[in-house]
Amino acid sequence: QVQLVESGGGLVQAGGSLRLSCAASGRPFSSYAMGWFRQAPGKEREFVAAITWSGGRTEYADSVKGRFTISRDNAKNTVYLQMNSLKPEDTAVYYCAAARTLYDMVVVTTAGYDYWGQGTQVTVSS
Repeated sequence: QVQLVESGGGLVQAGGSLRLSCAASGRPFSSYAMGWFRQAPGKEREFVAAITWSGGRTEYADSVKGRFTISRDNAKNTVYLQMNSLKPEDTAVYYCAAARTLYDMVVVTTAGYDYWGQGTQVTVSS
């Protein structure tokens, strides 16, 4: 079992930045691929970014490429999402997720994840 707790959300003006954190507890963090997803009101949960066990490979949704950066610190059991140049359309609840994988790979689908955090609200004003 893995417990995930997100933090760092809030209200920011368009063009601003936020850094989300996701602290993990339970099974060894370094054995899980990690990801960030978001869900806006009335919309389905969508993939944002993912990272492998080792942090050696990352993957991003086209809508956030060049603006968001996912990273992880296995010594601190934490994964981060640095969000720059925020836009009003980035407004959503952001979720952290952990996936058990057989090898060092990224996971980009919601179905591929085994554990989820409770989410943190990000609101970008225009």
